[in-house]
Amino acid sequence: MELNKEPIVSIKELSMSYGFNEVLRGINLDIYKGEIIGYIGPNGAGKSTTVKILLGILEGYKGEIKIFGEKISSEDVNYKRRIGYIPETAEIYDNLTAREYLTFIGEIYGMDFEIADVKGRKLMGLFGIEYVYDDRISSFSKGMKQKVLIIASLIHNPDILFLDEPLSGLDANSVMVYKEILSELAAEGKTIFYSSHIMDVVEKISSRIILINGGQIVADGSFEQLKAKSKEGSLEGIFNDLTGFNKHKEVAGEFVAILKEA
Repeated sequence: MELNKEPIVSIKELSMSYGFNEVLRGINLDIYKGEIIGYIGPNGAGKSTTVKILLGILEGYKGEIKIFGEKISSEDVNYKRRIGYIPETAEIYDNLTAREYLTFIGEIYGMDFEIADVKGRKLMGLFGIEYVYDDRISSFSKGMKQKVLIIASLIHNPDILFLDEPLSGLDANSVMVYKEILSELAAEGKTIFYSSHIMDVVEKISSRIILINGGQIVADGSFEQLKAKSKEGSLEGIFNDLTGFNKHKEVAGEFVAILKEA
């Protein structure tokens, strides 16, 4: 797939600090239409901070960010109507029914109630949970709630989708369906920014993998390109190689040894 020359997301010298803790240290990144970006890194590397800045949730950063060619620091927030987001830890209004929640989200994005209602029911049907469309979300299992969040992030047909651990709680069949959905969306020119700790999923779905460590990008390329540079056979191995963490067996051994102590 030939990518457009103009990036759909452009990040220049992005830095962010919390007090004396410098979380992001000069991120430079251009993302193009139709890419599935796997954004990975250790805990505390700055993944979620990056996403929240791009979404306009966090302020106080240094650098320049453009989405759809416009600086997000301006007062115009219309770009957010073209974005979908699944946070790692979502606050969902579980006193609402699925119908109420999905139509509410749809209307926030500018959809007509009737259109959001029809789409919400159909999409829940494809996930096998249409029968609880008028039930309160508080009665749903974790997996069912996650399906509702996925539908809510996509119901307005966004051009960019930001995903932070979106597969949490999903059964194996739903994971396969969702990965195929992402592939088809990318084929239609949608841009997907996927942050996850599940390396095998990132490896399989991403057209481009970006590894962040210590607030900086330490690797950027396809899985094959990264594998050629690190001489590791899996993304998990590449991750450990590039982040310098090679004590997983040692730590596991010590952990089990402590469990055996009398």
